[in-house]
Amino acid sequence: MKKAIWLLIFACLIYTGIQFAKPYYRYLAFKSDAKEIARISVEMKSEDAIRKMLYERAQELKIPIDKDDIDISVTDKMVRIRTSWVEVVDILGIYRKALTFSTDSRE
Repeated sequence: MKKAIWLLIFACLIYTGIQFAKPYYRYLAFKSDAKEIARISVEMKSEDAIRKMLYERAQELKIPIDKDDIDISVTDKMVRIRTSWVEVVDILGIYRKALTFSTDSRE
C-alpha cells in the first residue's frame, strides 16, 4: 500500500510538471522564433508580412493571441516585435494558475 501511495504522489508531480512545462515551452519557442523573424525581416520592412508570419507561428504553437496583439515597429536598421498573453494552467480542476508571458524582440 505504501508503494502505491508513493507512486500516486510521483504521478501527480509528473503530471503537474508537464502541465506547467507546456506553456513555458511555447513561450520559449515563440520568443526564439520572434527573434529570428525580426532578424530576417530587417530588409522586409512590411509590418503586415511580419505580423502574418508571427501570427501563423503562434497558431502552430497554440498561443492565445490575436493579430492585433502583436506590436511591430520597423525602422531603417531595426525591427522590434512586442506581444504578451496569459495562459491558465489547470491542475485537475483543483488548482488554477494564470501565467503571463511577454516578448520584446529587437534585431
